[in-house]
Amino acid sequence: MKLLKLAVVAGIALSACSSPGQAPQAERLSAELVTPIEVRLNWRADEPGVAGRVVEFANDSSGKFTILQFMPPSQTTYTHPDLMPETPFYYRVRPFYGPVSETAEVTLPPGDFDENDQRNDHEWAPPKALPEPGVAKQPIKGTAGGAPGRLTAEVMHANGIKFTWSDQASDEDGYLLEVKPEGAPDFREVTVLDPDINSVGLITMPDEKKATYRVRAFYYGPESNVVHETTGKDPLDR
Repeated sequence: MKLLKLAVVAGIALSACSSPGQAPQAERLSAELVTPIEVRLNWRADEPGVAGRVVEFANDSSGKFTILQFMPPSQTTYTHPDLMPETPFYYRVRPFYGPVSETAEVTLPPGDFDENDQRNDHEWAPPKALPEPGVAKQPIKGTAGGAPGRLTAEVMHANGIKFTWSDQASDEDGYLLEVKPEGAPDFREVTVLDPDINSVGLITMPDEKKATYRVRAFYYGPESNVVHETTGKDPLDR
């Protein structure tokens, strides 16, 4: 998962929503230790309306789960590599849902990112909840409303873009920013943002000089069952 790609961390979006009135079903998850320090997870991907899934892990059955990755709805497996030897790992999967904004296409000027350039102070980059007087908000859970509105993408320099949009959701768990680089088959998640955020900056990757962006107001579905594996000895430790 790519966090706001500069010295500042932040987040943003993805797509689809469940049918109104249809209760999401919990995923069924299984795990397998495929090498002493790699765990492979598998689940089904047959629930309609899912925007994607989140894989999370913890090192204690009662510990706090940490997000490993946001994944597209068609993906049904994930391998967690290079794990700490002889350590317990607990996993769960959650679907997420939510409406997307219209897209914004961006072509950046030539040039590479120089983090030592004093002009690149990036005061515009941290996520913000800008005031929006008079904006009506709608629920996104179980409805077709609340999609982010009026997405704009302002080029700040050869590798920097500032995004703003209208926060029109009343019950989102957060926002996601997605990118589809030129020639890529689909959108991928860029970063994850808190609820009510409607502005964030992005320092782009080399393949994002020309790309299409969108923002999703999202909410999580029910957690899957929790699976557990304990890693073995490091195979390189002799």
